[in-house]
Amino acid sequence: MAITVNLRYTGKKGAAQAFAREMISSGTVEKIRTEKGNLRYEYYLPFGEDADGDEASRETILLIDAWENQEAIDLHHASPMMKTIAELREKYDLHMTIERFVSDDKIPEQDKKFLRK
Repeated sequence: MAITVNLRYTGKKGAAQAFAREMISSGTVEKIRTEKGNLRYEYYLPFGEDADGDEASRETILLIDAWENQEAIDLHHASPMMKTIAELREKYDLHMTIERFVSDDKIPEQDKKFLRK
């Protein structure tokens, strides 16, 4: 069962986007994608307004990070990339929220009719 982690990085004055750009340009993202057990590591920009009516997309980046299992996540957390990530989070003064999902890889038959292939 795969584990997917949604991390929302929030900063000020475009810091979250600058963080993601530096993660990519430094080669850190590519290194993470080649780690054993990594299934997905992708940044996304949300759009729309937050509850206060402010444009959330300018200040938030969503990272969807998926791994084969908890052991793969633990190995990633022990890797040199975590030091780089922590330093960049600090550099850009980012705050985070996290959600974890465990995949059962089974789509119920009643849901399949809503999928377009």
